[in-house]
Amino acid sequence: MAKIKKNDTVMVLAGRDKGKSGKVLTVFPKKGRALVQGINFVKKHTRRTREDQQGGIIQKESSIDVSNLMVICQKCSKPARIGFTILSDGTKTRICKKCKELI
Repeated sequence: MAKIKKNDTVMVLAGRDKGKSGKVLTVFPKKGRALVQGINFVKKHTRRTREDQQGGIIQKESSIDVSNLMVICQKCSKPARIGFTILSDGTKTRICKKCKELI
């Protein structure tokens, strides 16, 4: 089970966007990276390929390593470490290690 999932709110711990937070758009578990909304913008030069498509310099989000992200707990609204627990019905869930609430 992954510690960071899609639609989690995360905070950046390292890099040029340190301290910023955003929503996870996609996670790439094999690469160990995640795409976060509004974080790690890069400029990409694109060529005009069709008559209707515009070329030029576009700005888009790039993936960031999962080790540089920390999930923000909804209850205590602080970045918190993630733990795992098994409920009575046998399902494995994520918990906040600060307030012990389900994420």
